[in-house]
Amino acid sequence: MAAVEITKRTYAPSGLVGKFYMAPSSAPGLLEPIGNVLEASTEQTEEVEKQPDMTALGGGTHAEIRRVTGVKFKAKLADLNIVNYARALLGTVSPEDAGTVTDVPGVVRRGALIPLPHINITNLVVKKGTDVIAAVGNFDLLPEGIWVRADAVGLADADAITYSYSYADQVVIEALTAKAPELRIRFAGLNEADSGRPVVMDMWRVSQGVTKQLSIVQKGFGALDIEGELLQDPSKVGIGISRYMRTIHV
Repeated sequence: MAAVEITKRTYAPSGLVGKFYMAPSSAPGLLEPIGNVLEASTEQTEEVEKQPDMTALGGGTHAEIRRVTGVKFKAKLADLNIVNYARALLGTVSPEDAGTVTDVPGVVRRGALIPLPHINITNLVVKKGTDVIAAVGNFDLLPEGIWVRADAVGLADADAITYSYSYADQVVIEALTAKAPELRIRFAGLNEADSGRPVVMDMWRVSQGVTKQLSIVQKGFGALDIEGELLQDPSKVGIGISRYMRTIHV
């Protein structure tokens, strides 16, 4: 009965740090780490129905019924990796191996950008007809595309060109193209305020919604705020067994 002694312990200050692991709730197997999480919490809401006490002066409550109406999971992610980014944007991930494109047609406008569908471009060749146009004095290759100089000497507005180049490995995320992911979440916590005791928390089925805000330019580090709703996991059965979440203490 040594485990009973854990329930009798009154000294239990809390200051948790730790790692989060996630995986699709429908997929059996291992959970994967998601990186540094700056903040995380659950938020419980309930509906309260009260019956007034009408037996005496002064009022009061004779009885009440409380029912939980929802549990939210919120977190602030420091690592905007591909998996976190795609889940938060309900995105479809498309890895694209390095390759080349040849003789793509384009039209010149001086002082404007020709956007390219790839980044990390090398070996760019721009042609007007059969003539190769030198980059010097005409255009700059930027990560976002081909910048045609306003004072280009070998290119004029409305010139028809073709361009060829090589590109590196890349991953494209097409936002708002997938349904909300349902995830299993495990938090592996360590209590800095209590000798580093481990605390493990499981959330069996969390429907993650789209992030409410995606910061693009800001001062300081960026972070990704996510929010989800805990749903019932019907596979968890038995008296005293939660179909939503549990914590394990030592």
